[in-house]
Amino acid sequence: MREAKPQSFPATIDAGDAVLQGDVVLPHAARGVVLFAHGSGSSRFSTRNRYVANHLVAGGLGTLLFDLLTAEEEERDLRDASLRFDIDLLTRRLAGVTRWLGSQDWATNLRPGYFGASTGAAAALAASVECEVHAIVSRGGRPDLAGAALPCVTAPTLLIVGSQDPIVIELNEQALRLLQCEARLEIVPGATHLFEEPGTLEQVADLALQWFRRWLG
Repeated sequence: MREAKPQSFPATIDAGDAVLQGDVVLPHAARGVVLFAHGSGSSRFSTRNRYVANHLVAGGLGTLLFDLLTAEEEERDLRDASLRFDIDLLTRRLAGVTRWLGSQDWATNLRPGYFGASTGAAAALAASVECEVHAIVSRGGRPDLAGAALPCVTAPTLLIVGSQDPIVIELNEQALRLLQCEARLEIVPGATHLFEEPGTLEQVADLALQWFRRWLG
């Protein structure tokens, strides 16, 4: 018997202070859904996040990729990079999307998790303090930018950094010491900040799938 094809559909998301665009993919009998918080200057079309999302879907998890910024805000950010490090704004948007998710009939029985990249990782950690989230994975993230929220995080957190990204390793180690929840730092050998080296993004996807399967069911 052939396995049912995942259901996929676009989403128009009322995040409270903005209407955002997203894409949902739901495998049959998924028990969790991962919200992707993209990094600096990126969007829901991030090829790296989409690679990881496809791996999660193949592993039985739902995914929601969305833009943290409106089209007008993205244009402004491209001009002056004024919003990509606005962690308060990114956190507010992610929390708004999470609340929206909680109001959707199709998400009623899905346990939410966050996958954050770069500055999106800080937003994921900070938003998890405001919303019920069951697991967080950070890829090449800046968890240090979550600041005072770090000791308040309760969702099990996996920090993934490339071995050739020494400054970000140090920042993640600092954040790890402040986290009071179940937390782990994984360093991918030979990987630089963007995990462009052969096989390194695949390792990220595998680590993320294992973590989310453990905590989202």
